[in-house]
Amino acid sequence: MALVLEDRLDAGALPAAADLQLLYALLNARYFSGVLQAYRIVYNPRLTSVAGRIGHRPPVIELSRPLLARHPEALEPTLLHEMVHAWLEQHKLPNGHGAAFKRKMREVGLTSIYHFLPVRPRRSQRRYLLSCPRCKAQLMRRRKPGYRVSCARCSPKRFNPHVEMTVTEVAVGN
Repeated sequence: MALVLEDRLDAGALPAAADLQLLYALLNARYFSGVLQAYRIVYNPRLTSVAGRIGHRPPVIELSRPLLARHPEALEPTLLHEMVHAWLEQHKLPNGHGAAFKRKMREVGLTSIYHFLPVRPRRSQRRYLLSCPRCKAQLMRRRKPGYRVSCARCSPKRFNPHVEMTVTEVAVGN
């Protein structure tokens, strides 16, 4: 972790919100010549399968409190990884994990686009079966649709209440 912050942290503890902002500023100066726009850096207790994620509108970088609390040594590389996404967005380059991303990752000294932190399997085994009353087509989904859905085979252009899909929650075994 940055030398300036080491005195302020307990061994193994995650930095406070203000220290996250300071770490962002230090990494921005060191690896990006200070050109990155300001991002709000926050912990998100709901992130359990990814170490971090970035949002550009509003500019925010979320870090996984559960994963990083168990592996605080991964904090700086995770923040740096998200900052590479910010740099690509700012330079209007594709900000996925493609060639430009990998090139910039190597420039900042990171070797992998993945983290190797142990991730718990998803808890929800809930699935939803969508069925068409006309053609009897069935689709399995992980998420319940948040709105009414009609069958795309029977009504491909727009919602049609006559072929509205019925949604049934189904139990899935492990």
